[in-house]
Amino acid sequence: MFGVWAPGEEVSKLTYFGLYALQHRGQESAGIALSDGERILVYKDMGLVSQVFNEATLDSLRGHLAIGHCRYSTTGSPVWENAQPTFYTARDGGLALGHNGNLVNTPELAAMLPNERRGATTDTEILTGLLADNPGLSIEEAAMERLPQAQGAFSLVFMDETTLYAARDPQGIRPLVLGRLDSGWAVASETAALDIVGATLVREIEPGELLTIDERGVRSLRFAAAAPKGCLFEYVYLARPDTTIAGRNVNSARVEVGRRLAKQHPADADLVIPVPESGTPAAVGYADGSGIPFAQGLVKNSYVGRTFIQPSQSLRQLGIRLKLNPLRDVIEGKRLVVVDDSIVRGNTQRALVHMLRDAGAAEVHVRISSPPVLWPCYYGVDFATKAELIAGNLSTEEIRDSIGADSLAYIPLDELVAATEVPKNRLCRACFDGAYPIEVNEGARGKYLLEKACGTAAPLAAAPK
Repeated sequence: MFGVWAPGEEVSKLTYFGLYALQHRGQESAGIALSDGERILVYKDMGLVSQVFNEATLDSLRGHLAIGHCRYSTTGSPVWENAQPTFYTARDGGLALGHNGNLVNTPELAAMLPNERRGATTDTEILTGLLADNPGLSIEEAAMERLPQAQGAFSLVFMDETTLYAARDPQGIRPLVLGRLDSGWAVASETAALDIVGATLVREIEPGELLTIDERGVRSLRFAAAAPKGCLFEYVYLARPDTTIAGRNVNSARVEVGRRLAKQHPADADLVIPVPESGTPAAVGYADGSGIPFAQGLVKNSYVGRTFIQPSQSLRQLGIRLKLNPLRDVIEGKRLVVVDDSIVRGNTQRALVHMLRDAGAAEVHVRISSPPVLWPCYYGVDFATKAELIAGNLSTEEIRDSIGADSLAYIPLDELVAATEVPKNRLCRACFDGAYPIEVNEGARGKYLLEKACGTAAPLAAAPK
């Protein structure tokens, strides 16, 4: 998620590069909304950022203000109708909005929409409608009134024809930062996106804060008191390693997790190898902490993303080789410590251990740089239900047996927290310990809840192509 206010700059291209830097946060669809001061244009489609936009498209999107989004669906199906930014036409103009996170009181919010706005299929569309449809109120006034009514995780960038807005839920579960450009301002989900576009990090947007950015500069309003609970899983997997969250570089945190993991759960082995890319920093730390040599034993195909072409049943068992392939000369006859970031269902690790053994590994000791994932996430990570989480149903020894490893161990929760250098009471750890910082309405659970309620996905606008 990215936003920019910069008169005189090619804001469509700045937004494109910002989204490119954030592609890891969502690969299903991408979109940009842009204003020239008179009207808002929205261009979005299914696919990666590089597939949705080309030079000609970006050249045609001219203005001084833009927001962009690359989607990873946690509410609603991965279809064009649910792609972001969302757009609503209100009496005084338009409103485009991008959202990172997940709301937990969507039925109550949906009931606040006027009848003609009902039928929304995502929490993002509901938020857009609530902010856009407030006769007599400015967007800023509407945000101050409506945002306190939203519960759950929401980092937002939104815009009307002249102004860029950014807001973060009172818990600050998802990251959001403000940056300074030579000729304006930028906001982004991660600091790495600011680096890519040449913006200087100013600060994190505070939990419960609304920023308004226009020709008068940046203005800050507080719509709720801050009660920080940043997502711990951002440090484990979600964020880029070159991003900084709460003053802590993510790569440094992951390396430190690996060092602590080596001390907590040593192994008698010849090599430490990572599951690239997210397991690499922790593997570096494990090698440093254990004294066991580090090696790249798996080669990742960098060009494999999510694919709509599914393998036939006869090829399904080879699916992991599409992304990873072992270096036999490195691992044959070796006792391996394999470091990965997490185990959710166990399918990937099971296939990986099997593949390493086929390549001649003498032993495979799996080390995980996060605790067991025991609980689903309702705040913006598409974890399975508790019944589908392997650690929610099997002991560590049973999981070890299930994936076929010689040993299996996880970093303890307190060690992971210590590596982030963020106090435990300022982190959301719900997927690991079940302590949800925001009460989840039982009736608001379910990725497809809104689609089931209305029976079909409601189109937001005509498709761009």
